[in-house]
Amino acid sequence: MNKAMQQSWATMPATSERAANNTGQRSLKALCRVLSASVVLACCASVGAAPNAQQILSASDAIRNPEQPFGLTSTLIEYRNGKQVETSTLAVYARADSQSGQFRNLIRFVAPQRDAGKLLLKNGNDLWLYDPSSKASIRISPQQRLLGQAANGDVVTVNLAVDYAANLVGEETIADGERQNRDTYLLKLNAKTPDVTYHRIDYWIDRNNNQPVKAKFYSSSDHLLKTAYYRRFQKQLGVSRPTETVIIDGLDPQWVTVLRSSDFAFRDVPESWLQRDFLPRFKAE
Repeated sequence: MNKAMQQSWATMPATSERAANNTGQRSLKALCRVLSASVVLACCASVGAAPNAQQILSASDAIRNPEQPFGLTSTLIEYRNGKQVETSTLAVYARADSQSGQFRNLIRFVAPQRDAGKLLLKNGNDLWLYDPSSKASIRISPQQRLLGQAANGDVVTVNLAVDYAANLVGEETIADGERQNRDTYLLKLNAKTPDVTYHRIDYWIDRNNNQPVKAKFYSSSDHLLKTAYYRRFQKQLGVSRPTETVIIDGLDPQWVTVLRSSDFAFRDVPESWLQRDFLPRFKAE
């Protein structure tokens, strides 16, 4: 990690802690889901068998994403040469599809004012942007840039194990987003279909607790697009989850985007919200 990158990180304000609104029963269920995946990996290690790459990836997905429908607030902050230049706030509603296991999302733009009220719908790998000023919804690409280094596909909830085939290539000790050494598995992820956000991902996952640590995202021409560090883990909805992702441009380490997650809460996400035809009738709560 170079000095320029460290200086950029040093300028970033600390994440505020907000209490999660959850229930004991749902928290226990989420915790059991994570522990079940951990037990599978621990059993493999105890008998000397190589851990299964797809199981490792699924265990990490369970750390990032609650199993039950939930909502949160995402704040995107763009930095250039250590100075904040733009910010955006989104309300995210997520619900896993019972058949595919992939998440479906409705995202409401809260700020800045010029974007307030716009909606982003993810259904499968289809993304639709609804603009209330024109009353029109248009299909957009998950690779399209939303703010700074964050693409549309970065702000939606995704289970990587559904969209990518994982290959375990080794174990490494690396510095995480808090500049602490972590013992990790290195997975190579290859897209199963061409319509996902990234063609290929290098993904580092903590060997001890399945937490995502670092990722490198590549284009279809195998160029490095960005590097992400997952950090500021907090107990949210029953599990210690990353509440901040630092995204660094693949060419310019001084171009950094921070994605902060807050206001986690289990909540009802009605099926009607996840239909394109319903977007003009959606009313913020």
